[in-house]
Amino acid sequence: MCYTTVLNMLDLAGIPLRAADRGSDMPLVVAGGPCACNPEPLADFFDLFILGEGEEVNLELMSLYREHKQNGYDKQKFLRAAAEIEGVYVPSLYTVTYHDDGTVAAITPLDGVRPTVRKRIIQDMDKAYYPESFVVPFVDIVHDRAMTEIFRGCIRGCRFCQAGFIYRPVREKSVDTIDRQSRALCETSGYEEFSLTSLSTSDYTKLEDLLTRLLTWAEDKHTNITVPSLRVDGFSEELANRLNILRRSGLTFAPEAGTQRLRDAINKNLTEEEILETARRAFAGGWTSVKLYFMTGLPTETLDDIAGIAVLGQKIVNCFYQNPNKPKGKGVNVSMSASCFVPKPFTPFQWEPQDTMEQLQEKQKHLLANITTRKISLSWHDAKTSYLEAVLARGDRRLGAVLEEAFRRGFNLDAWSEHFDFDAWMDIFRQVGLDPDFYACRRRPYDEVFPWDHLDYGVSKDFLIRENQLAHQSVTTPNCRQQCSHCGATCFKGGLCVERR
Repeated sequence: MCYTTVLNMLDLAGIPLRAADRGSDMPLVVAGGPCACNPEPLADFFDLFILGEGEEVNLELMSLYREHKQNGYDKQKFLRAAAEIEGVYVPSLYTVTYHDDGTVAAITPLDGVRPTVRKRIIQDMDKAYYPESFVVPFVDIVHDRAMTEIFRGCIRGCRFCQAGFIYRPVREKSVDTIDRQSRALCETSGYEEFSLTSLSTSDYTKLEDLLTRLLTWAEDKHTNITVPSLRVDGFSEELANRLNILRRSGLTFAPEAGTQRLRDAINKNLTEEEILETARRAFAGGWTSVKLYFMTGLPTETLDDIAGIAVLGQKIVNCFYQNPNKPKGKGVNVSMSASCFVPKPFTPFQWEPQDTMEQLQEKQKHLLANITTRKISLSWHDAKTSYLEAVLARGDRRLGAVLEEAFRRGFNLDAWSEHFDFDAWMDIFRQVGLDPDFYACRRRPYDEVFPWDHLDYGVSKDFLIRENQLAHQSVTTPNCRQQCSHCGATCFKGGLCVERR
């Protein structure tokens, strides 16, 4: 939803929006990050994209840029040379053709460039650059604390989660490295709180040892440690007790679905008893506030699954009042957030249709009607925003015309609800002659060419198809530490894939 904001940034800088209108005398416009999984809606506006992790490829790209600057810079020659760097995608060096039905017919490389661009990863996280000092803002920010990354990737393979696939394979930092970086960040920034960040922090193999090490100095300095991204089946009583040494904050877990059948379909690999046992441990450890993340509109979902979210929330409330050692005079607060499922590239659900807005809104009402206690507070995402997110997530280059017209009409802060005008967006799609339902609400056949098929994030399409089929059977796949599922990430020859072998 920030795509129009990016165009506004270019305009404010006096830079022509379209890459084709920028000559050798203009700055290069470069992007990376998760949205580079499918950068095609923005292909007309960027000179190049960096796929994967940037610590090494950024340096290689800058070295090449200096070399071309010293030898007489020509933008097109530079871009052609940059395309030879693994992980660098130059969209102007590929043409896209379409069938009469609007699907992609072919993505053709030009000038002899590689037909497929593969992402880059950092093999050794202990040797990767990590800033141990940073500018501390003068204003309150959302994550107003220091943050230490402890590993990359995820072993779990939840079928809706793009990050869990595109960041494979799993690579951990050592306890020594994390301890050194955390201490340095707190000393240089003055923060009295730091967070251990990853996609699933409780899956760090030496978490207990790490907390023991960190607490040896954090307690003396009255520095709080927060551990987000906890999985409920990775939350031990011992861990709860150690976190209790410092300032206690609310706990956040993500069951994602309210019934076991649907949790199996999305490969959450999490049972209801594990969820409730974790709640019991947390309440026994003194917590009184729990936040739960769910999704609505997941593939194979029914209204019974929606009602199951409310039932599970009530069971967690009951766990609190069944705790014989619950704090006197305090009640429990269970906050539940229900986002709308958005199908994403490079996931087993990339072929799935998104529910229509009407279906999503009906499910939100059904969930609210099934909550019968004031101990549970519910929030949900706007279905209209999620619909446009689905369009842009799986869109092709033709959406560039939509984004440019939206910017011309003054849309530049659409990630903020007060600036988002859904009807105006739909008017632009009609003006351009594109049907947003084609991108968001259409089930795609396994043999369809996707706009991102020339980009390689190390996960094979055959594996994703197999996972999609298992989802419709509500059959789970073991996590990467239990059993290799042959996803394709061994191609990087590093991380957990190599450690297992």
